Amino acid sequence: MMRNVRTMAALLLAASVLATGAATAYGQEADAPPLQHWSFAGPFGQYDPGQLQRGFKVYQKVCSTCHSLKLLSFRNLADPGGPGFTEAQAAAVAAMFQVTDGPNDQGQMFQRPGKIADYFPPPFPNDQAARASLGGGLPPDMSVLAKARSYERGFPYFIFDAFTEYQEDGPDYIHAIVNGYVTAPPGVTLAPGTFYNKYFPGHAIAMPPPLTPGQVEYTDGTPTTLDQYGKDVAAFLMWAAEPKLDERKRLGFQVMIFLFVFTGLLYFTKKKVWQTVEH
Repeated sequence: MMRNVRTMAALLLAASVLATGAATAYGQEADAPPLQHWSFAGPFGQYDPGQLQRGFKVYQKVCSTCHSLKLLSFRNLADPGGPGFTEAQAAAVAAMFQVTDGPNDQGQMFQRPGKIADYFPPPFPNDQAARASLGGGLPPDMSVLAKARSYERGFPYFIFDAFTEYQEDGPDYIHAIVNGYVTAPPGVTLAPGTFYNKYFPGHAIAMPPPLTPGQVEYTDGTPTTLDQYGKDVAAFLMWAAEPKLDERKRLGFQVMIFLFVFTGLLYFTKKKVWQTVEH
């Protein structure tokens, strides 16, 4: 018994040392993104349709010039739990994009206005064209960026995260990158075509600062600050990566209620069936 306890203690100590080392290594490369408050955080959190609409506007006006969103279709904008567009509004958004279709009767591909069933078209025809236009850089697709990008929080935070159900490291990271452009410290030399970002690993990022205060106009009175842009676009990209998050949480809550009631029924059934049996 004592041997098992000692083995378990040794494993926990090794895990904590490795986690601390990983966090320290990340800290040497980049600052840890500050935690933000998200409406969809926690077991009962839900997306804010107004924030998703603002985030989509930032993506449409700024991010879509370089970044694709190829796993998302225009009809998803009208899905429950999303930005709250009507089908007519989603169709109007689709018509603003040009989509490659074909071949036609002459065997040629052609451009046409988008339809609600279409997927968001990429800004470049292929990766080679993107690299040629952007000096060799390839902007990542943003469909699942909020789930693919994260950072190591280290020990003991990853233990607390298991209880608080923290899973917003992706949106926190995106918000931090948008707001992390600063002047390079003295003595730091950046490669040509790169910019200093204190939250990006290695600090040298090829993407220039994408947003400036007041760049995208909001019609609902929300402040047009860089911090707000970062929050809104990060929330939208989280929805793009997990469009069924609200539905999944609602279903999970219903399942927990069912299991609680079912457990009670089983207990009282057992008491009723075996009450006359001597133990």
